[in-house]
Amino acid sequence: MKLTRIAVVGLLAGLAIMYSCATNPYASTNKDYRKKVKAYARSLRNTPPGQSIGDSGWWVGTTNFSMRKPNFVIIHHTAQNSCDQTLRTFTLPRTQVSAHYVICRNGTVYHMLNDYLRAHHAGISSWGNNTDLNSSSIGIELDNNGFEYFDSLQLNSLYRLLDTLKTRYNIPPANFIGHGDIAPTRKNDPNWRFPWKDLYQRGFGTWYTDTTGMTLPPDFNHLMTLRLVGFDIRDTSAAIIAFKRHWMQDTTAGMTEESRKVLYGLLH
Repeated sequence: MKLTRIAVVGLLAGLAIMYSCATNPYASTNKDYRKKVKAYARSLRNTPPGQSIGDSGWWVGTTNFSMRKPNFVIIHHTAQNSCDQTLRTFTLPRTQVSAHYVICRNGTVYHMLNDYLRAHHAGISSWGNNTDLNSSSIGIELDNNGFEYFDSLQLNSLYRLLDTLKTRYNIPPANFIGHGDIAPTRKNDPNWRFPWKDLYQRGFGTWYTDTTGMTLPPDFNHLMTLRLVGFDIRDTSAAIIAFKRHWMQDTTAGMTEESRKVLYGLLH
């Protein structure tokens, strides 16, 4: 049986599509990503833009502009049981959740969204006066169900990624924080097993001064200090637990003399 040239071309195209789908289960998702990015690009090209409020005068496009860049990195655990499960969750439109990076237990890093775009990872959250962390941060998800330690291969990949992001966007060391820090009433990730001190020693995040022999000032106010660190203290119990989880690997409620000293040491 002879095949026409058109039939051969069609067959090859079909095989190419089948091969692409077989080798990359997210080929269709990647196609949808490109469509959405192109839609945003068309919106940016509009002059004047759709949200323009200038009813009089002329649109004058300035030449002095650049892309908005991230200024925070928020670290999460996935609370799921595999990287494949997380990737699927982040590519289903109905979930409305996403992150810029997912790091598997074996150290594999999946980049899911351009760093300049806004992922849906932080949710309702705040840190200091910043009440829209999604718009100013990069979200990194670590494949971890929330009840286990973090693999050394995974952490090594995280350290390399953090170093790249810190250098690329000039992110301040103090702006590497956890999801549980910015949303203490809803989240506890990354869980208490996460090695924040190791991160600090590598140049990411903050740590406290040695508390040996420390004497607290008589007027020390732990709630005000929590606020100065960055916590939302409207739910004081949640803020205290989040602070102790991050800096003391402690998940108990309430302040102790030692936790008060650690908190004081964060700012001194």
